[in-house]
Amino acid sequence: MTALIAVLAGDGIGGEVTAEAVRVLERVGAVFGHTFEFQSALLGGAAIDATGEALPAATLALSKRADAILLGAVGGPKWSAPETLVRPEQGLLQLRKALGLFANLRPVVPHPAVLDASPIKAELLRGVDIMVVRELTGGIYFGEDTSPPPKPSMSAATRWRKSNASCVWRRAWPWPAAASCVP
Repeated sequence: MTALIAVLAGDGIGGEVTAEAVRVLERVGAVFGHTFEFQSALLGGAAIDATGEALPAATLALSKRADAILLGAVGGPKWSAPETLVRPEQGLLQLRKALGLFANLRPVVPHPAVLDASPIKAELLRGVDIMVVRELTGGIYFGEDTSPPPKPSMSAATRWRKSNASCVWRRAWPWPAAASCVP
């Protein structure tokens, strides 16, 4: 396999984490015969400091060309003042929207070595294997949904557009009949 990987280190510890991830991928490539080309670009606070934008056009262009994106953490106290107009997180949201990255997959599989450190009883955690599918691009997520809720009991945060829910549903339940199950 040959792949172009965009490395968007982000801010703070993001650079340290992505640097180590690149080392791991280089080793994976050497062991399994893969060729990875790593190209770095700015995102978040580092991008704001250098260009005034949280997601520079060059970063978006690289991300669109890349086969994969290795993304570090974005944000930090330096850019969190209430009067700040451009925030690091805006770059992440713009990237998600531009690439149509609608879901975040978060596996939950407790490691046996830490079962007794949890406030949940170890016997209840043993064998847990769950995939949480989190929607990432809905209107409220971007502050775009200003319509009143369809029911008075619903808050803006609990509403989904049908298209967003359908995308997440298809990712979480990949069987053909699943798409027709969305109300």
